[in-house]
Amino acid sequence: MKILVTGGSGFIGTNLAADLLKAGHSVSIYDKVRSQTYPDLCVVADVRDRERLSEALRGIDVVYHLAAEHRDDVRPVSLYYDVNVGGAENLVYAAEKNNVKKIVFTSSVAIYGLNANEPDEESPIKPFNDYSKSKYQSEEVFNEWVKGDDSRSLVIVRPVVIFGERNRGNVYEVLSQIASGRFVIVGNGKNEKSMGYVLNLSSFLAKLLESGPGRHVYNYADKPDMTTEELVRIASEALGNGPGIRWRIPYPIGLLGGYAFDFLSRITGKTYPISSIRIKKFAANTTVSADRLKETGFVAPYSLAQGLNRMIASEFASPRD
Repeated sequence: MKILVTGGSGFIGTNLAADLLKAGHSVSIYDKVRSQTYPDLCVVADVRDRERLSEALRGIDVVYHLAAEHRDDVRPVSLYYDVNVGGAENLVYAAEKNNVKKIVFTSSVAIYGLNANEPDEESPIKPFNDYSKSKYQSEEVFNEWVKGDDSRSLVIVRPVVIFGERNRGNVYEVLSQIASGRFVIVGNGKNEKSMGYVLNLSSFLAKLLESGPGRHVYNYADKPDMTTEELVRIASEALGNGPGIRWRIPYPIGLLGGYAFDFLSRITGKTYPISSIRIKKFAANTTVSADRLKETGFVAPYSLAQGLNRMIASEFASPRD
């Protein structure tokens, strides 16, 4: 099968490409950055370039659409809509032009909002920032596309926070703070987090080639969920740092500090690892239901604890066995 992965040079895309290649598929990557792992398979172009995207879809059977602006601090915020929503519109145009019948789109559980009480795929949509708004608007673009032909297949995957080797996202930042001994819990640490290990997610995405016509939607999370305290304990044990939690600060004080860094960022034009939105996300209960995922029969290759230990072994010095 001939498969195109937009955003295939990124963290999730690189692992997905590896899984697809191992399964014997022909894989192409479309990304604004050349893939370091698969440079010969990569078309370096932007999803905002409709005609280049159309050229890349010639002869393609399936598209995995991972390309997105996803950081918390993207400026100007219009980029979320230009890239995420505009990119979806361009992909639909290119798919129709090339008679591509199957699209797998990675959205986000952020569309449910914060503290959404373990939403499932039919829960109310309450996006809380420009990223989540743009992701939901992108879903709507693809929903209209799949309605246009009964033979089309659309799979929407809404992942939770994904971590793993060679990723420098929020989980890495937390692990770095734990490793340094400077980690501070904001709030009581009892808030639960749904998370996913990248090799589990890529394995599930590859499995979705089996999906038939119609619209299919899945939350992605590796269960069971962890509290912030549990995450810190597992990481601290792997790093040999003892219990890990040394300092706690009340949530209102932490949020005030986040707003202070927001103000500083606007003045200096620099980005900082602390922001109000990251404090809100860190202290919130961000759990989702993964019952529908379980119904597919998918079995994750790794547990959350195994994934964390693999990441720590790869990214941090002298982890404990």
